[in-house]
Amino acid sequence: MELPRRDFLSLAAGAAALPALPQIAQADSYPSRPVRVIVGYGAGSTPDIIGRLIADWLSQRLGQAFVVEDRPGAGTNLATEAVARAAPDGYTLLVITVPTMLSSLLYDNLHFDFARDIAPVACVGGTPFLMIISPSFPAKTVPEFVAYAKANPGKINMASQGTGTLTHIAGEMFKMMAGVDLLHVPYRGEVEAQADMLSGRADVMFDPIVTALPNVQAGKLRALAVTTVTRLDILPNVPSVAEFVPGYDVEGQIGVGAPAGTPDGVIAKINQTVNDGLADATLKKKIADLGNVPRALTPAEYRKFIASNIDKLGSAVKFARIKAG
Repeated sequence: MELPRRDFLSLAAGAAALPALPQIAQADSYPSRPVRVIVGYGAGSTPDIIGRLIADWLSQRLGQAFVVEDRPGAGTNLATEAVARAAPDGYTLLVITVPTMLSSLLYDNLHFDFARDIAPVACVGGTPFLMIISPSFPAKTVPEFVAYAKANPGKINMASQGTGTLTHIAGEMFKMMAGVDLLHVPYRGEVEAQADMLSGRADVMFDPIVTALPNVQAGKLRALAVTTVTRLDILPNVPSVAEFVPGYDVEGQIGVGAPAGTPDGVIAKINQTVNDGLADATLKKKIADLGNVPRALTPAEYRKFIASNIDKLGSAVKFARIKAG
């Protein structure tokens, strides 16, 4: 027996909608148990602190505990691999930073591929960097620094927090785009690099504003420029590198990811909740106080943002042939 056309079309439409029903149900009931938020840095680091702020917000708004688990080591790869191998159900999340995004370029023989195995969920924000020098350095502007560097190739020590860190990559991008030869000197971390900057043993560093600003404000270091395209309200008289090196744009970034294959409805729910937090005055101020500029994006926008940064920063990684391990 043939069905009337109207009944057939109604049944077909209903059948087409069936695959979406489980995802809707998962999103409606999510989360029904505690969620792990894995951070590839140690306790007290900026990614750890911001990760805890976001986890607390999600816990309050979604009614289940979002528990931060620090897994430092191997340039965030231990954390990323743990999330890449987790069930794609929204109950294991990853705090994403720039080294996480660039892992496949910086490391060989990884057991995961960030672009393939991690789904972007929500952007939290970006951290401007400062190009800093010691007060005794014989240059007071970026053009003067470039001229001095070209006259003294390989003689200017460029400090970083370690090979493959964003402090290193930001410097290599400057070298590539400004056409200068600086000697990269990797340190074991921020404390050691700052100590040599303050003593004058290191000449220049591209450092996150949250750690560089106190010494700049105290007159112990001089900020030549900010690494973002636009100037910062907190340092209105400090130009951007891009004013002298067109196209230069570097910032630290923090966001949230999940295992690839996590239901779209669950991702959308987390994304909306995080974005609601970035609009909350109290949480927004706490994040800003850590040197992070909140940036609310949809999952699709965040995916494009990550791809753009991998392409942009990856060019410096390839230029300098950086390998972190």
